[in-house]
Amino acid sequence: MFRRPWNAYVAGGLAGLLLVLSVWISGNFLGASTTFARSASVIEKAVGIDTSTIEYFTTKKGKYGPGSLPNWQLMFLFGIVIGGFAASKLSGEFRIQAVPDMWQKRFGPNPVNRAVVAFVGGVIGLFGARLAGG
Repeated sequence: MFRRPWNAYVAGGLAGLLLVLSVWISGNFLGASTTFARSASVIEKAVGIDTSTIEYFTTKKGKYGPGSLPNWQLMFLFGIVIGGFAASKLSGEFRIQAVPDMWQKRFGPNPVNRAVVAFVGGVIGLFGARLAGG
């Protein structure tokens, strides 16, 4: 159906328009990093860790605590996954691949190296987003 990739400027403009509409209609900025912190509190509670003693999870009336999910940001994350899957299927680009071609050409086919680097990069990105307040 959609065999050609979208122009990056068009896609970026549409994402910007979505952000403006999100703020205008719901008063919320697009974002997902807080959901990871909230998910951590839910996981900690599930394994028996008392999050009420951790100041981060109790600030702002429990904004980050286990009782803060589900919320619109969690649904936004599910929408990203579902939308990405749908777009890849519609474009005919969907395939399950442990190591992307670009990574293989540059660093080799080892999926463990790829997973470690992806995890570390995600931690650094998430830490920076949380440090910046969102």
